Amino acid sequence: MLPDRIFSTFQTAGKGLAVQREKIATASRNIANAGVSAPKGSDQIYRPQTVQSRPVPQDNFKNLLLDSISTLKRTDSKHFSQAGPIQSAQKTAGLGPEFEVTEQDSFRYEFDPNHPDADENGMVRYPDVDLVREMTQLVSANRLYEANLSAVEAEKEIIKRSLEI
Repeated sequence: MLPDRIFSTFQTAGKGLAVQREKIATASRNIANAGVSAPKGSDQIYRPQTVQSRPVPQDNFKNLLLDSISTLKRTDSKHFSQAGPIQSAQKTAGLGPEFEVTEQDSFRYEFDPNHPDADENGMVRYPDVDLVREMTQLVSANRLYEANLSAVEAEKEIIKRSLEI
């Protein structure tokens, strides 16, 4: 379908924006909860989270292309008919990466016998959050988010200019 092909850039960039937005939110949650201790004898503690991206399998595009080519009909030896890939391709390749948020069961212990959440040995359990890694993740996700926004803006400009012709 033609509109799907026109707006596929928006769909791809939208998936990229969603992934980066989730990475920013996850890094922010990890940083905000880095110093929150677990109450004594409780499993109620923040578990550091990570965003795992799964790239779209490369076979999707190849299979879609082969399916489209097999449906082409020739009315002349020099060109394709209207039943070409634009009208005949009902499927679309997966656009952009998929992602999931996973929790880690990693904790760090600090000796602080005066802390109200300290156990009988004076150890306090905190989420094992690497602040340098989280800040790096935050900056990287922010820049990639801006890159996806630039792609959306460029596509909008291309469509706008093509309508002026």
